[in-house]
Amino acid sequence: MIYGNLFARSGDMPVTAGLVGTGAYGISLLAQAQFIPRLRIPVICDRDPKIARDACVSAGIPEDAIVLDNGRDDLLHAIKQGKCAVVEDYAQLMNLPLDVIVECTGDAESGAKHAELAIRKGKHVAMVTKETDSVIGPMLHQLAIKYRVIYTPVDGDQHGLLIGLVSWARSLGLEVVCGGKARPSDFVIDEDTATVSNGNASVSLVKNEITTIVKMHPDDTTRIIEARKALLRDLPQIAEPDMCESVVAANATGLLPDTPTLRAPLVRTVEIPEVLCPMEEGGILNRKGAIEVITCLRRADEAGLGGGVFIVISCRNDHSWKFLKTKGLLTNRRETCGVIYRPYHLLGVETPISVLCAGLLEISTGSLSYEPQVDLVAKAKRDLKAGEIVKTDHGSWCGLIEPLILSYSSFENGNPIPFYMAAGNRVKKDVSAGTVLTYEMIEEPVDTRLWELRREQDKTFGWVR
Repeated sequence: MIYGNLFARSGDMPVTAGLVGTGAYGISLLAQAQFIPRLRIPVICDRDPKIARDACVSAGIPEDAIVLDNGRDDLLHAIKQGKCAVVEDYAQLMNLPLDVIVECTGDAESGAKHAELAIRKGKHVAMVTKETDSVIGPMLHQLAIKYRVIYTPVDGDQHGLLIGLVSWARSLGLEVVCGGKARPSDFVIDEDTATVSNGNASVSLVKNEITTIVKMHPDDTTRIIEARKALLRDLPQIAEPDMCESVVAANATGLLPDTPTLRAPLVRTVEIPEVLCPMEEGGILNRKGAIEVITCLRRADEAGLGGGVFIVISCRNDHSWKFLKTKGLLTNRRETCGVIYRPYHLLGVETPISVLCAGLLEISTGSLSYEPQVDLVAKAKRDLKAGEIVKTDHGSWCGLIEPLILSYSSFENGNPIPFYMAAGNRVKKDVSAGTVLTYEMIEEPVDTRLWELRREQDKTFGWVR
């Protein structure tokens, strides 16, 4: 990596960042930053000061180095002393000498408010909150260009890493046939007991069924993929966060879904190029340039891919392609495609690279182009009654709505409403199970920047008809 050489060009001044949101992701960033001389995080923000203080302690910050908010002068004094200040009001961060705001609340509305204000205040934004990004990421990117700051996805999150991997391959002149991410948990096969487990639950099979799980026949790819899903249907498969990240990556790379639900195959790592290539080459895709999610199948003694990202590539130069095949590239049996993968994502431990790139180099670790092409939308899983709230916690979503990825559409009645604009708000009229929620079905909340910025996004990108 050349980051050290690039950062050295900026002298020895550190990047000073403010952290908004102190969940697991924020804690991992805060902990790792203490070992990076070029990065300081002297201020963290959370609506609950106790949670923020506990996060600091969990990250290894001594209790006597944690200062609770007592006004701007005290905050500035704490920063000068090298302490960590805790604030409740995110607006306070915007008037402090911070270079970058790291937004990782995980809440779409909060993320919109925090990121917009930071940009207007001339601060770079490292966006961890994919929920916001999936709805208005292109608009925030355009706003950052206007204010001459950086809006960047982050290394450490799968969509950020996938965007980087796709960009790397295209920079080398390789064709990206498919790009995607692996779900967090591998499905581990035990042939002796004829079981498959994800670590929390397991499914028992009979001998001929375990054979279907283990072996892929290249002339029967589609049938085997469908059979695996049926046999392992009781184990968790693709979920809303997977599809949300796919939307962000799709809008940044131009890779598009092959189907609104994604195909989400259960595959072994070596099978990825066999399965995620066009049908005419023996795969399951209708098109090249697709985005996907997989669940990795493996034996207990095999390396996993849970939490990793991958690209399926082809090469238009015969000499280069022959060379690549001699260097360990896993290919399909027809040798038309190969897979390049990264078997992990390290959350906040990796995010400092994106923060430093923004603060020191004024560049994003994401894509140069970021345009709205697809949306994550919601389909009712059961009948919804007028006045009912589409609750915002993940467990409730599973019972009320399910995600789909559709082509981007403008903010007007009759068009599908983005998933996170529906979540947490009231249904205005009865909705039948199986219906895709649209704008006129959901009550607009009061004082919402998420909705207003979505309207601005439509105007900015010419979606207003």
